[in-house]
Amino acid sequence: MSKSTMSIVLRLEIQKDQATFGEIATIVSDAGGDIVAIDVIKEGQGITVRDISININDEAKQHRIIQSVDNLPGVAIKHTSDRTFLVHKGGKIAISSKVQIDNREELSRVYTPEVARVCEAIDEDVTLASQFTIKKNTVAVISDGTAVLGLGTIKPEAAMPVMEGKAMLFKQFAGVDAFPICIHPQSTPEETVKLITSLSPTFGGINLEDIASPACFDIEQKLKEQLDIPVFHDDQHGTAIVALAGLLNALKIVDKELAACKIVVCGIGAAGIAITNMLLTAGAANIIGVDVDGALIRSSSYDNASWNDIAQRTNPHQESGSLADVLCNADIFIGVSAPGIVKQEQVKSMAKDPILFALANPHPEITPEEAGPYARIMATGRSDYPNQVNNVLCFPGIFRGALDARASDINEEMKLAAAKAIASVIKEEELNEDYIIPSVFNENIVPAIRKAVMEAAQQTGAAKKE
Repeated sequence: MSKSTMSIVLRLEIQKDQATFGEIATIVSDAGGDIVAIDVIKEGQGITVRDISININDEAKQHRIIQSVDNLPGVAIKHTSDRTFLVHKGGKIAISSKVQIDNREELSRVYTPEVARVCEAIDEDVTLASQFTIKKNTVAVISDGTAVLGLGTIKPEAAMPVMEGKAMLFKQFAGVDAFPICIHPQSTPEETVKLITSLSPTFGGINLEDIASPACFDIEQKLKEQLDIPVFHDDQHGTAIVALAGLLNALKIVDKELAACKIVVCGIGAAGIAITNMLLTAGAANIIGVDVDGALIRSSSYDNASWNDIAQRTNPHQESGSLADVLCNADIFIGVSAPGIVKQEQVKSMAKDPILFALANPHPEITPEEAGPYARIMATGRSDYPNQVNNVLCFPGIFRGALDARASDINEEMKLAAAKAIASVIKEEELNEDYIIPSVFNENIVPAIRKAVMEAAQQTGAAKKE
């Protein structure tokens, strides 16, 4: 499990004549915890009851703190709460009605018998569903639990907290109603497509999430072919769009052109392929894809059809060898692979003012501390370093624009427009090595993406609405 800050609350009953709060604080500190709040629940002559909020960065320390405090004479743990679990208790989202029903007349309009008129109108012209149902503003967030965060394959029920969280972000950042749907993994991509297609009449868009490669490619492609609503696999395209946005700003700082740069993309899975395609759309001419066996070259044949396709469209100079070999004189490294695989000496071998996007989570291909002496600009997928490549910057705004344009697709031009819009949020005078990607809480992001995506949808014929 990744190491991230967790917060627990211990409710302690303390016998004043046997234990002091100083002893408790020392135990917590020695075990690696940080007391951030103390609340007095009950105070008596010989007993005090307090809630102690503690920040820790892994579960082992949590267990050690609880055991040590519980073993302290005169202290009894009455209750332990994990604040992360408390946030998820009962689920994080709910459905609410937009219309209040107070009398029989109102009931007849929203349900029987008057609702039949609306049903008949939609049956006659199905496009009216986008005007008179939730389809207008609702996205399905669908996962089969086969590639959830850094956890790999987990039960679909266990994937639900992530999908709920995604739905919250859709609503908070872009006002999009999103519904989490976790399905059992199907035997073939075709069966998954059939299942999702059967659900599609309810929704104005489909956000595929945490579906393993290579099935995710087939599922997305077949859904895009069969449905006339936007289908977007965020693990692929969200990462690619935000990475390109950051890269466009980074290139301004180092005064280089994308088309002239040698770019190494390490990790040719779902995100790596999407990043490569995004870079090609944006005008990159010299991209080298690298996976465990080295650089992809046209003269080789791979078991993975996607690799064969990428190999034919990249690496124009047919450079071969390991990651270390092809990183030599590279201007840009983009990693979506594994922790610690890039060494300081390899960064040193890159071209002047190298740009590194080490996006493996939770541990990057190389840390900013290690790359620091030689990297001009560094981005990661982590929130505790500058320049976080975070999909939250992308998916709320891109679906907001697609829904408002009633787009039938989210095409490459719309993705490119979204990347440029994200980059544009940071003004020229604000740009610096530690600020090439805006904060997810920047209120200008969603409006900028929405406008750019709607314009691109109109220009490419994907929009059904003027």
